Amino acid sequence: MTEQTSNQSSGTTWFVGASFGHTDDQSARFLDEGIWEISSPSQKEQALVRSMRPGERIAIKAAYVRKHGLPFDNRQQPVSVMGIKATGVITENPQDGEHVKVQWQPADGVREWYFYTYRPTIWRVVPGEWNADALIEFAFNGKPQDIERFRNAPYWKDRFGTLFQWADFYEAIAEKLLAYTSDRVPLIQGIHQIAQRVQGLGYLQDKFPDGSSGPLQDICPFTVMGTFNRGMTDANRKLIAAELAKLLGVTVPVPATFEGIPVLNNQRSWFFRYADKRGAGDIDALWRVFAAAQALVEDDGPGTRDEFIEAYDAATQVWGVAWNLSTGLYWAAPWEFPTLDSQSRHYIQKRLGVPITTPAPQAPCDAATYLQLAYDLRTRFAEEDYPVHSFPELSLASWQFKDATPAPQEDEVAPDMPGHDSGDELAAEVVQSQAPIVPYSLADITRDGCFMSEPELEQLLDRLRTKKNLILQGPPGTGKTWLAKRLAFALMGQKDESKVRAVQFHPNLSYEDFVRGWRPTGEGKLTLADGVFMEAIKAAKKEPAAKFVVVIEEINRGNPAQVFGELLTLLEAGKRTPSEALELCYPDADGVRRPVHIPENLHVIGTMNIADRSLALVDLALRRRFAFVGLEPRLGPAWRNWVVSACGVDEALASDIERRIAELNEQIAADARLGKQFRIGHSYVTPVHRLDAGSTRRWFQQVVDTEIGPLLDEYWFDSPEEARQATARLLQGW
Repeated sequence: MTEQTSNQSSGTTWFVGASFGHTDDQSARFLDEGIWEISSPSQKEQALVRSMRPGERIAIKAAYVRKHGLPFDNRQQPVSVMGIKATGVITENPQDGEHVKVQWQPADGVREWYFYTYRPTIWRVVPGEWNADALIEFAFNGKPQDIERFRNAPYWKDRFGTLFQWADFYEAIAEKLLAYTSDRVPLIQGIHQIAQRVQGLGYLQDKFPDGSSGPLQDICPFTVMGTFNRGMTDANRKLIAAELAKLLGVTVPVPATFEGIPVLNNQRSWFFRYADKRGAGDIDALWRVFAAAQALVEDDGPGTRDEFIEAYDAATQVWGVAWNLSTGLYWAAPWEFPTLDSQSRHYIQKRLGVPITTPAPQAPCDAATYLQLAYDLRTRFAEEDYPVHSFPELSLASWQFKDATPAPQEDEVAPDMPGHDSGDELAAEVVQSQAPIVPYSLADITRDGCFMSEPELEQLLDRLRTKKNLILQGPPGTGKTWLAKRLAFALMGQKDESKVRAVQFHPNLSYEDFVRGWRPTGEGKLTLADGVFMEAIKAAKKEPAAKFVVVIEEINRGNPAQVFGELLTLLEAGKRTPSEALELCYPDADGVRRPVHIPENLHVIGTMNIADRSLALVDLALRRRFAFVGLEPRLGPAWRNWVVSACGVDEALASDIERRIAELNEQIAADARLGKQFRIGHSYVTPVHRLDAGSTRRWFQQVVDTEIGPLLDEYWFDSPEEARQATARLLQGW
């Protein structure tokens, strides 16, 4: 059945390739014949072609990677590029799953689009997200790409920013190693020469079939990169890395830091076995997948993808490789391939909720699963609210991830491979490296978008240090929760999620939930279990030199005296000693009652909404133990500068929005039924994401219609006309 031209379009657009066999460009023929077609489509591609509807727009694309000649500073990083060759409208779909008829409009030369690209032949783009909308406008309406917005979006900001600059060096090393794929003799000889000058490479000694031993005579690329990715000091890593760079002719500077890089266990630092037990093609298999991965980065076509899949699956059969192959690929191309060491797998599945399927419980995933996982994660990285936005950030976050369930131990040997027959086998084992310290200070709070001055923030921090317990209170939308966590980081001097626990109080929260109580088990029994606060106390006692923080959101929504129990007394700064310890209502899990005290290095930050009529007054005992700080709406120069520069709000309209909100807050503060605690906070008019150019008016109107207006209806529930007029004044003349 043929679908004829329709006057209505779904809004879906299509970006399609025009090459047969990945080399034979059919663009000119498609334009001449008024068609688009795909050669030898898969079932999935056939389904996509059949779903194309008359009236939908279509563009011929060519996706590739480029490092030079770009219209912006790419820091010598490869950039994804998509050339738009022609655009048109689908006029008919014969439903054969192979072609559609198109009314083409040739482009005036190839127009290049950057960052947000797609290499497979068919890309279905649905409007609605800012990046998709921008691409559609660029391709079909000739609107220029806002390159700066894409460069500053989380996914690409990581790559072109400063945090993971080590990736440049690793990619350069990998690129130079490719030259040794077929002849490794000069490479291994050069490494042995380095070993004579530098300590830390003495482990490159092999055992041969005749029973003798001596210098390693062959090596794989991952073991080469492992020479400076082992459990050693950063100084030694830099020294070995510098020597290797000199040998290979790499001119990119050696990294100053190594954030987010898993390292090898010093006792298991090879990706293959000793020569007396090594398979004849083991090292060749590792070089093959290394080369296939580099080719896939440059060209994600069917041929290169098939070669990678075959090479990857073969390489995982090398004794001792298993999951560690993914770490080697991550070293070589950290923006393209995820590391699936045990900690990263734990983070991906527990924190991100992405399953990793394997053919057997202890076996690594196959290549097809690995590539699909990488694609799924990259898709989510583009979301501004996603926990991480790149593979390096994911690896770094995995080391800092806190979870009650321990991470699985690294599987050293795939189940279909021989077990350990010697205590000195050196197949690679990836181990957790110490999470790098990410410094955080009051200046970082300001850079993150706080509108308070540094002296004001310093005063808050000083009260937290002295009193140990701080409550941030204020009207809705004043950034209480946002500021609480950042104050915790500033108190610690570093951004360490593992030392911050967050909980929200609510009427049903009990002492048993927060401190200790009986919990049901999977066997239908009850067991004594510690709550969030007791877990924080124990963690703080284990590291007395570090600072820990519990953030309690909406602390006045629960009953703090009941939730804290006897620990409310121990919160006082003057009672943070063992001599003040008290027994809890419940004993430890072993039945013994041991006195408990809150250590000096555990701090509590609470938040309190003072405009909630449903909440009772705060218990005086709680007030005595906390310092209270009021936060107010911050609409002024700092707010204007931020929303204009970081959020894309029109500069003139920002001043107008500020005036309108200020007038509304004056009205609310002067109303005897309300008061200052009901004013509208700046968070309501601070965009979470950067706005598209020209969309400020529409955005503010949506905020008023769906957020501020309903809040005013609640404020003036007994005077709906007053609420309606206040809402109307916000948009008057808008």
